[in-house]
Amino acid sequence: MKPIRILLVEDNEGDIVLTREAFEDSRILIDMSVVKDGKLAIDFLNKEGEFSDAQLPDIILLDVNLPKRNGHEVLHYIKTNESLKQIPVIMLTTSSSANDINLSYKNYANCFITKPVEVQEFLNVVATIEKFWILIVKLPT
Repeated sequence: MKPIRILLVEDNEGDIVLTREAFEDSRILIDMSVVKDGKLAIDFLNKEGEFSDAQLPDIILLDVNLPKRNGHEVLHYIKTNESLKQIPVIMLTTSSSANDINLSYKNYANCFITKPVEVQEFLNVVATIEKFWILIVKLPT
């Protein structure tokens, strides 16, 4: 079985470490790439600059509050790009604002998850993402 490619777009180092840790506990092969701002996310998806050898992800975990280009701008870019729009995008963010939730779904996010503050709860959320999006859902090829 080939590894599931995940692009994590996150600028908080603690959340990056926790997300990696949660997926490392998995029995599923995961190939995770991390970029720390919205511009780098778009560069990665376009295979530009340092990402010329990047492979498109199977799933994108996208924070809302990012430097350079925020998560809503990145989401809009992905979902209006013919070669990217089929990639499931999970908004994984500290925000619970109705505006962020509504705008995410307006731009065709596949789901919106507010990150829990407690470490164990955060690990449980990532495990649930893994269970649903990797073990249950059929991803596009």
